[in-house]
Amino acid sequence: MTFLFFFSALGAFNGFLLSLYFAINAKKKVFTNYFLSLLLLVLSIRIAKSVFFYFNPDLSNFFIQIGLSACILIGPFLFLYLNSYSTEEKRNWIWHIAPYLGGITVLGYFYPYDEHVAVWTSWILKTIYFQWLVYIIISFKYLQPILQKIKDKENLKRIDVWFLSIYIGVAFTWLAYTTAAYTSYIVGALSFTFVLYLIVLLLIFRNSHESTFFNEKEKYKNKEMDRETIDLIGQKLSIVVERELFLNPNLSLEEAAKELKITKHLLSQYINEVLGKSFSNLIKEYRVEKAKELLQTESNYTIEGLGYDSGFNSKSTFFTAFKKITGLTPAEYQKMQSK
Repeated sequence: MTFLFFFSALGAFNGFLLSLYFAINAKKKVFTNYFLSLLLLVLSIRIAKSVFFYFNPDLSNFFIQIGLSACILIGPFLFLYLNSYSTEEKRNWIWHIAPYLGGITVLGYFYPYDEHVAVWTSWILKTIYFQWLVYIIISFKYLQPILQKIKDKENLKRIDVWFLSIYIGVAFTWLAYTTAAYTSYIVGALSFTFVLYLIVLLLIFRNSHESTFFNEKEKYKNKEMDRETIDLIGQKLSIVVERELFLNPNLSLEEAAKELKITKHLLSQYINEVLGKSFSNLIKEYRVEKAKELLQTESNYTIEGLGYDSGFNSKSTFFTAFKKITGLTPAEYQKMQSK
C-alpha cells in the first residue's frame, strides 16, 4: 500500500515540477510554454486530489472541489498548446479559458462541494468530463498531419513525437478516469504517473545530444544536395503530374519514389528542403489543380464526384484541402469560373 501511494503521488509531484520547469526554464518564454505548463499543472492538481482522497477518505471537501474543478481546464489547455504550433490562425486563448474558469468559480460558490456532493458527482463532474472529451476530439485535427506522415512512411520530427505523446497522455488519463467506476479510482493517478514518466523520458532523449531516439533516421542527414541532383529529381518529379500518379488515393512516398526510380529518402529530402513542404501536401496540391481543371470543364459530375476523380479519398479531405489551397470552396470556385 505504501508503494502504491508513493508511485501514484510521485506522478502528481513531478507533474508540478515539470509544470514549473516549462513556465520558468523553457528556452522560449512564450504562451506555447505557458499552455503546456498550465496543462501539466491542472492535470497534477486533479491527480493529487485523487491520490490523497483514495488514501484519506476524510480529505477536506474544499480540496476535493479544487481537484475536480481543475479538470475543466485540461481540455482547453491541450487544445491551446497544440494550436499554438499550428500554421493556421491562432485562437484567442481568453475565450477558451475565461468562460470555464468563471463558470466553475461561480458554480463552486453557489453549489460548494461540501453541501452539494450529489450535484457534483451526478451532473457537474459528468459535464466536465464531457467537455474534456470534446476538446480531445477537436484537438485531434492538429495530429492529422503527423498521422499522414506515418501513413506516407515519412520520418517524424522530434516535435511530432512530442505532440503525439502529450495528446495520447491526456486522452489516456481521461479514459482512466471515465472508466474508474469499472476498474479502480486510483487507476487515473497511476495512469498519469506512467504517462508522465514516458513524457519525461522523451524530454530527456529530446535534450540529449548522444541519443538517437528522436533523431530522424535519414540516410541524407547532414548531406547537402548538389545542383545536378536537384535538377534531376525536379525533372523526375514531373512524372507524377504527367502520369497523374496522384490520382491514386493511396499513393505513398515509397510508391512514388519507386515510380521515379529514386530512394524515398532522397525524394523526401528534395520535397522538404527544396520545395519546403511535405509529400502529402505536395500531392494535395496536385490533386487540387486537377480538381480545378475538372470544375472548369466538367458539368455532368457532382462536386463530390470530382473530388474522388481528382484522387481524394473522402469528401471532407477534398473540401478542406481545396479551401486551404485556393481560399475558396469547390462550389465558389466553379461559380467564379462560370462568370
